[in-house]
Amino acid sequence: MFRRSKSDSPSTTSEPVPQTAAAPERPGAKGRPTPTRKEAEAAARAKAKVPRTRKELAAAQRAARAESGQGGRGATKSGDDRQLPARDRGPMRRFVRDFVDARFSFMELMLPVMLVTLILGWSGKPYLVSTGNTLLFGALMLIVLDAFFLRFRLRRELAARFPGESTKGTTYYAIMRALQIRFMRLPKTQVKIGQTLPERYR
Repeated sequence: MFRRSKSDSPSTTSEPVPQTAAAPERPGAKGRPTPTRKEAEAAARAKAKVPRTRKELAAAQRAARAESGQGGRGATKSGDDRQLPARDRGPMRRFVRDFVDARFSFMELMLPVMLVTLILGWSGKPYLVSTGNTLLFGALMLIVLDAFFLRFRLRRELAARFPGESTKGTTYYAIMRALQIRFMRLPKTQVKIGQTLPERYR
């Protein structure tokens, strides 16, 4: 009769919990944090690098090609195998280059002899023309013999250093290099004439 109702009990009485009202968005707000000065400068630099016109795009492509060309020219001078053309890569091709560069070759006299013969032929004097032709014929005979001995010795050295590996194309590669004057060869020579070559190229 004098019992209190459940609604009057202090243990069950609850007061509404106040909720924090969300801050109203300001009109025109960006909805994201303001970038720092460093981030803004980096974004500005990145935006400036992006070519906007055909002229700027062409200039960027030329710069990229020039940079790539400089890397390739540096590789031909230093012999860096990673940046060489595919035909010059690998330990076998490096050995062939060193083998050719470490020996004196009559084949590299081919261009100078042809130039001398051409000059003598332009002289118009029969005896000079005859001398030039004789010089050219003798040089050709020496070059043929030199190429034969080069091929024979190269195959023997390749069999010793690279047993079981294919040597296809190495003779042509060696002769084409030997026909060039020493200072004009690419990749640049890395050994001196008469220098002893290592037993292993890996």
